[in-house]
Amino acid sequence: MTTPWYPLTFRPVYKDYIWGGDRIVTKYARGMPPGIYAESWEISTRPEGMSVVADGGFAGATLQSLVEAHGAALLGTRVGAGPFPLLVKLIDSRERLSVQVHPNDATAARHGGEAKTEMWHVLDAAPGAQVYAGFKPGAGRRNLEDAIRSSRFEDVLATVPVAAGDTIFVPGGRVHALDAGLLILEVQQNSNTTYRLHDWGRVGHDGRPRETHVAQALRVIDWDDAGAPKTIPRPLPCPSPNSIERIAESPYFLVDRMALRGPAGLSADPGGFRVLFVAEGRLGLEWSGGSAHAVAGTSVLLPAGLGDLRLSPEAGPAALIRASIP
Repeated sequence: MTTPWYPLTFRPVYKDYIWGGDRIVTKYARGMPPGIYAESWEISTRPEGMSVVADGGFAGATLQSLVEAHGAALLGTRVGAGPFPLLVKLIDSRERLSVQVHPNDATAARHGGEAKTEMWHVLDAAPGAQVYAGFKPGAGRRNLEDAIRSSRFEDVLATVPVAAGDTIFVPGGRVHALDAGLLILEVQQNSNTTYRLHDWGRVGHDGRPRETHVAQALRVIDWDDAGAPKTIPRPLPCPSPNSIERIAESPYFLVDRMALRGPAGLSADPGGFRVLFVAEGRLGLEWSGGSAHAVAGTSVLLPAGLGDLRLSPEAGPAALIRASIP
């Protein structure tokens, strides 16, 4: 008998990078022992961070095995048989991250590596929090090379003040870094290629400076990048009392913020899977085969073959982030 589709949740895969804190597990009451939880890979088919289904008929199966077994029935006709196109993470930057850049499609094809465009939705931010994204007006390759020699990256990188609710778009080729004091949800292409330009004089767990990749980075930087990093939310049609805003849009993903004050229908989309992250509140989900609940901090994968879904906020309003495939 074929297991019917249902909303899939996964066991988080945690990373203990030295710049991380523990807000992911404390804010969302995940019951983990004390430690560093810099990242939580929420939905992933990466071998270095594979998602495993947490419950239901597919419990214990890897997401990659479901992609291989079910193809478009899971991913949708716009994606087809795979591979799974996204990686969804939570990131806690107790300290600032390294200055880095990722290839885009063109430079990955030319120089190797995997293309990576990403977006950051700020879930929590310390007072005065900021990110680095792109160059200051007038700065270019020569200025960056001077910064590499002098370690004065603040002179070159544009700073963007951020607060909870803001969204930053980082296309492949844009030099960037998260500063300290941020908790973010990241939706990105399925890639783990990162070229580190500078690490603020930090050393790794072994007491040595962490590796940099200056030559590779200089080959993939988009020197003509002039886009505004902070996105402007665009309202989408939605029946009252609920609201939906488009907060990020690219050829690789669409990301919306949903404010639920009452029940809402989510129509079936055989063309593509969807990801829901419960940013605030508690969510009820109902579909033809059953029902479930999701608390704040839960990531849910909705298979393309799931059918219509009804979402209901429980015990007050709920805020969701929804990612889908164009």
